[in-house]
Amino acid sequence: MTWFRREKQRLRASESSQILTEGLWIKCDGCRQIIWKKDLEPSWNVCGKCNHHFRLDARTRLRLLLDDEQYTEHDAGLESTDPLNFVDLKPYRERLESAQQATEMHDAVITAEGKMGGRPAMVCAMEYSFIGGSMGCVVGEKITRAIERSIAGRVPLVIVSASGGARMMEGTISLIQMAKISAALARLDEARVPFISVLTDPTTGGVTASFAMLGDLNIAEPGALIGFAGPRVIEQTIRQKLPAGFQRSEFLLEHGMLDAVVPRSELKSFLIRSLGFLSS
Repeated sequence: MTWFRREKQRLRASESSQILTEGLWIKCDGCRQIIWKKDLEPSWNVCGKCNHHFRLDARTRLRLLLDDEQYTEHDAGLESTDPLNFVDLKPYRERLESAQQATEMHDAVITAEGKMGGRPAMVCAMEYSFIGGSMGCVVGEKITRAIERSIAGRVPLVIVSASGGARMMEGTISLIQMAKISAALARLDEARVPFISVLTDPTTGGVTASFAMLGDLNIAEPGALIGFAGPRVIEQTIRQKLPAGFQRSEFLLEHGMLDAVVPRSELKSFLIRSLGFLSS
């Protein structure tokens, strides 16, 4: 039976090596190359071979944009009360708890205050890993409070969007957030405080239909999917093949829906120059 023992030892060795290497590699959606994840960290998750921009989590995004990676977070403890007691395949409350454990956040946005190029700035960064970055009552409330702080302190506002749209588990309450944030942005505009919207992959649904497209400048990262309905839904509705690159940031820039497409490595310096120009 020694052959059986040897075989079991081989299996254990192969299982342990699988556990050690799992999650350390990633396939690039652009060039299809396998990349060691650690190699992406110095470039803020941008492929060095094809310039494909992988998604960034909200905390990394704040470290990228704010001076010395330092900021003060606001309203961190707000979380949804599940106003509709919603249940589909599983209760919405369970989805919230799972997302909170996975991301160590209470909801899908972080609102933070810090400095950008030495200038005070309010930055809202959305987290796509939290139920698809969907906008519910907490996201709406936190962004609205950030806008009100910007007005009170005359501090420029930057919102980085990464979202599948309104959170339908909260029904009409989630849709109300579109009007609520848009109204707050109108007050920000009346106060003549700059607002720059940064659209990343993906920015869709009710987020695109509200605050994401209301900036004094609307800029996007390369290759970001931006739109209201998804391309498959549109194709099925109009029964036509969509043009190449449809709803990608470069397509939107070409058709006048964006002001600029900015690589991640240049994003902070672009924002600093833009905020300096708008503030003056």
